[in-house]
Amino acid sequence: MGYKEEFIEFMLESEVLSFGDFVTKSGRKTPFFINTGKYKTGEQISKLGAFYADCIVENIGNKFDVLYGPAYKGIPLAVSAGISLFKNHGMNVNYCFNRKEEKDHGEGGSLIGYTPKNGDRVILIEDVITAGTSVRESVPLLKSYADVNIVGLIISVNRMEKGQGEKTAIQEVEDEFGIKTMPISTIKDIVAHLHGKNINGKIPLDDETKKRIDEYMKLYGVL
Repeated sequence: MGYKEEFIEFMLESEVLSFGDFVTKSGRKTPFFINTGKYKTGEQISKLGAFYADCIVENIGNKFDVLYGPAYKGIPLAVSAGISLFKNHGMNVNYCFNRKEEKDHGEGGSLIGYTPKNGDRVILIEDVITAGTSVRESVPLLKSYADVNIVGLIISVNRMEKGQGEKTAIQEVEDEFGIKTMPISTIKDIVAHLHGKNINGKIPLDDETKKRIDEYMKLYGVL
């Protein structure tokens, strides 16, 4: 089992990934839900950082200089990914994150940690993308410090779902900024791995649930 499949089961065990009847913020009735706010232990954040690190190494290798985590959810993700890159992959990389409000005393500024320099290659670290708001805030902030190159955006799950228009928020970000988004997993991966599989004595994604997901994706999916 590869890290993507391990991550899917990890989300399930952490109660981050659920199947049932839910309503999204946009009002859509969805048969699956991903709540990354459910991670709450040191063990979980350590494992989560390792999954992000594996995704970075697989997709980008060592062709980057900085991890940037937008406040607030991106902060522990960037830090834990940086720790895992050092411990598990021997890569000692810089990291930084932003304050929600710019500090006007002491050293001042909006960033904590590494200060980007011209030519730095930056990876953005996020949990999920809904409207792409944090990316639209992060890019100009980083470029206000230096002429950096955003080489990728790593997220946990791509729901492969339309935003307000016909494109996903991921596609809109790529069109607007030229930033490639690399998810650890997608809803397609989740269905392929979990459909009919017994996990700890239960089948979380049975035939009926798969049928409901397929119907939902016909309405809102972008495959």
